[in-house]
Amino acid sequence: MSLALYRKYRPASFAEVMGQAHVTDPLRRALVNNRISHAYLFSGPRGCGKTSSARIMARSLNCAKGPTPDPCGECDSCVALAPNGPGSLDVIEIDAASHNGVDDARDLRERAFFAPVSSRFKVYIIDEAHMVTTAAFNALLKLVEEPPDFVKFVFATTEPENVLQTIRSRTHHYPFRLMSPKALTDLLARVVAAEGIAVDSSVLPLVVRAAAGSARDGLSILDQVLASAGPQGVTRDGAAALLGVTPDTLLDGIVDAFAAVDAAAVFALLDQVMEGGHDPRRFATDVLERLRDLVILDAVPDAGSSGLLDCPADQLERMSRQAAAMGTAGLSRAADLLHAGLVEMRGKTAPRLLLELVCARVLLPAASAEDSALLTRLERLERRLEIAGAPAPVAARAAAPAPVVAAPAPPASPKPPVSPPAAPPPPAAAWPTPATLGGSPSNAPPPVADIPAAAPAAPGAGGLDAAALRTAWTDVLVAVKERKRTAHAQLADAQVKEVTGRTLVLGFQHAPILRQFQASTGPDVLHEALQASLGADLDVKCVLHDTRTGSAPPEPVHPEFAPGDEVVPEDPDAPPPPERARGEDAALELVRSQLGGRVVSTSTEP
Repeated sequence: MSLALYRKYRPASFAEVMGQAHVTDPLRRALVNNRISHAYLFSGPRGCGKTSSARIMARSLNCAKGPTPDPCGECDSCVALAPNGPGSLDVIEIDAASHNGVDDARDLRERAFFAPVSSRFKVYIIDEAHMVTTAAFNALLKLVEEPPDFVKFVFATTEPENVLQTIRSRTHHYPFRLMSPKALTDLLARVVAAEGIAVDSSVLPLVVRAAAGSARDGLSILDQVLASAGPQGVTRDGAAALLGVTPDTLLDGIVDAFAAVDAAAVFALLDQVMEGGHDPRRFATDVLERLRDLVILDAVPDAGSSGLLDCPADQLERMSRQAAAMGTAGLSRAADLLHAGLVEMRGKTAPRLLLELVCARVLLPAASAEDSALLTRLERLERRLEIAGAPAPVAARAAAPAPVVAAPAPPASPKPPVSPPAAPPPPAAAWPTPATLGGSPSNAPPPVADIPAAAPAAPGAGGLDAAALRTAWTDVLVAVKERKRTAHAQLADAQVKEVTGRTLVLGFQHAPILRQFQASTGPDVLHEALQASLGADLDVKCVLHDTRTGSAPPEPVHPEFAPGDEVVPEDPDAPPPPERARGEDAALELVRSQLGGRVVSTSTEP
């Protein structure tokens, strides 16, 4: 049976203690100067060397050549107090977790006055000292304050604030720290070399991250990994599966899906995580650690070469692309949401549900009013506008002759049809009219020099064009839904046709929905939503969209009747026109899908 690595490689002197030079150096100098206190308090996280240092202190005090900072290792005391030695009757270790009462303190006080058996000092090592009760500490107080010359106390604890203040004030306090990743990596590499087992270079970073700065935890994890070594040694995939680490493919996939706002990919990956048997909490923790690495890489592009991140070169390249795709605000907000989700998952019976909800919040920054969500929306909008690019050149965009407007017509007169159909013309001031096309030369505006063959469409308010508005249309719909759900449901039937001047032209596929939208406060709600989400002050114009040609039909949406026209009543028994029937069916389907309605009756009788 093999010995555990953390016992096999326990340090035997202060020189072998790694990562705690701020403690070992002062203790070595105190031993050299023979200025030894009667009581010490060693505090710090678990597995950082408190108890081992206490044993080394006892060994240094009782060495035949001591007190010395470097025990000889040959005398009876050094051999007995070696890492794997039998121990000494004069060095008493007490577990305060199970010996923390007044009776235990009284028994210790009575035994302390007996002289050591064979050593120079009698050393009491009290582990987990914060577990000692107040009454027991009070019983020990006088002994700790004025012990016999041959008695030394070493208290070890992870919670020094819970040690009685009167006890702490009578000790020399040395706080231990967690080991740095570099120091822990060096320690593990030295142990691997001593064990003679082939280990892939990418395995040690996994062990270091799992150890979280604890030397004992790191050696225990390494012991488990080495025990599972195959003929080829220890591989990264085998170690990752053994430690329960999320594969890099899943982490890359979820981050890429967040950056692309691809909800389908996100939830497909979550399903893959669950099907693979991964713990949702561990997956969320690994994603949070990946986001932490991306935040550092976004702030410090050379984090890989400077040692801030310990990753292979190909992984650093992928992470750099991911950091640029998500942006600073997006990374920070996603990390905040995942951290809050991890707190919510503690003790919950449905961690998968909470994980899915957290991912949904990451995908929908528009649903939050926080500053980080606003920054995320702005970054996404900027990236979309960059993708859309600047307006295309005039010659490439104008495949057909530019529309020409002669003179402003009265509002009541209908516009002549144009073939092929074109977008509604902008104001006449923006379009010079040649004298040869319509109107008399005396009514035509004066010629303008250097007029191109075709002019670009007038941009919308604040430089917003149709392409940019289509890109940000999802955010506009979210703002509409917050104000009026029925208008949001009706806009599912519409799409952005164009932005001309300060007018947004919406194309509806079904006339009944168009009429309902205009008859309600839909245009006003959309106007407010445009101002709130994009800061665009646009008037809303609604037309019926022809799905075959992509343009509005020549007939007006709301036909006007002349004063002398006769209105023929509609026969109630006659079947509705096919276009009207299709529109009503579409409207019913929209009500079912968006509002959850159902058809109760289709009868037209009163």
